[in-house]
Amino acid sequence: MSTNHSHRHHEGHSHKEHGHHQGHHHHAPTTYNRAFAIGIGLNISFVLIEAYFGWQANSLSLLADAGHNLSDVLGLILAWSAMFVGTLQGNDRHTYGWRRASILAALINALVLLVAMGAMAWEAIHRLQQPVPVVGSTMMWVAGIGVLINGITAWFFMRGGDSDINIRGAFLHMASDALVSLGVVVAGFAYIICGWSWLDPVMSLIIALVIIAGTWGLLRQSLHLSLDGVPEHIDLAKVREYFMSLADVRAVHDLHIWAMSSSEVALTVHLVMPEGHGHDSFLQEVTEELHDHFDIDHPTIQIVTMPFTRACSSPASSPLIREHHSH
Repeated sequence: MSTNHSHRHHEGHSHKEHGHHQGHHHHAPTTYNRAFAIGIGLNISFVLIEAYFGWQANSLSLLADAGHNLSDVLGLILAWSAMFVGTLQGNDRHTYGWRRASILAALINALVLLVAMGAMAWEAIHRLQQPVPVVGSTMMWVAGIGVLINGITAWFFMRGGDSDINIRGAFLHMASDALVSLGVVVAGFAYIICGWSWLDPVMSLIIALVIIAGTWGLLRQSLHLSLDGVPEHIDLAKVREYFMSLADVRAVHDLHIWAMSSSEVALTVHLVMPEGHGHDSFLQEVTEELHDHFDIDHPTIQIVTMPFTRACSSPASSPLIREHHSH
């Protein structure tokens, strides 16, 4: 019996050419410090402006948007802090470091956003029952600034949202704010033209429902990853098929795949192989294939001549045995 561990990091490793392209999942840039700093500074300034003029104009949309922007400032600070904490080195008590902080930040951001939009929708329903006059021109120009500021900030985080749910959370916050502000502009314009005081809370309610629907996916994904779920871009069945396609692999068991952070994936597996197989060259090739095909960064592969551990209760980790080999 031999046990081999193979850990692969992106930095300082050469990639073996396999004649295929890397999977669709790409890592976000390692730092967004500038984007976070600019976004937080702009949004804190805008919260103060919007709250003051929302109170002056008696606009629920502006006041609600100011509250939402404040929650987004806190969300950006949380996401930024999680990125910093995730870079801290591991120790004897936290051997993986603090990478998972980015997943928890995304989860908290989703919850905060849903609560903020729920409160906004609740207040809009109350305001519908007792519509009040608003200052349409003030609503329009203040919210117009919000569209610009939030749109710029969202653009900063757009590129990394596909591969890092922490960055995606920051992007959704900013993009939703831009949408809310745009709705306020429309409501202010309609009030000036038609005098519809009910349109302000109606627009707030519609936007809240749209943002809740858009945020639900972030909540579901971040909760899934926080519970060690297999990342959505990875098909565990195909990973098992890959292992079973390797020469001399007789069985695959105890296969687990989970997210170490919002952008890094780990894998552990037992491969049953004949005595004398599973040398470093084999592990190196498998490690590179896992990275290039499945974007798995931290595989730990144990080679055994026969299964000696009881399989986990999970169907995904139960043994898969090859009947015979065909070369």
